[in-house]
Amino acid sequence: MKRASAEGRAPFPADHLGVLAAGVLLMVVGWGGLLVLVRTQDPFIGQRWLFLLLLQIAAAGTVLPLMRYLNARLTPRGRRLPPGGVIVRQSVWVGLFAAACAWLQIPRVLSPAIMFFLALAFVIVEIFLRSRELPGERSAANGA
Repeated sequence: MKRASAEGRAPFPADHLGVLAAGVLLMVVGWGGLLVLVRTQDPFIGQRWLFLLLLQIAAAGTVLPLMRYLNARLTPRGRRLPPGGVIVRQSVWVGLFAAACAWLQIPRVLSPAIMFFLALAFVIVEIFLRSRELPGERSAANGA
């Protein structure tokens, strides 16, 4: 049983350990699959879609520990850490951003402005989703 820290929250919620384990699995599958795909296949249409899928998986798995750290670091002391599903969703956004940028780079239409607005769109969607989740988390924390 883990004790609560002085700030009033557990230092490492149980679901975060599973999220980090899933992140390691995603990294191994994504980067290993990309290595095998790039070294053994010709770039036809099926392989391009597989490349984008594996890139999304690899980027999401790679950034997952960073998202967990940022959420733990930036969450105010009086509030519980976000659930593991939120951290996974934020990592998937980053992976989707990487895959979208790679997809736009194929016909050479990717520019810094497009990257900025694409990232801004993902950030705004995540802010809206978190703003809808926070009241439910606060009422659950007050009721517990």
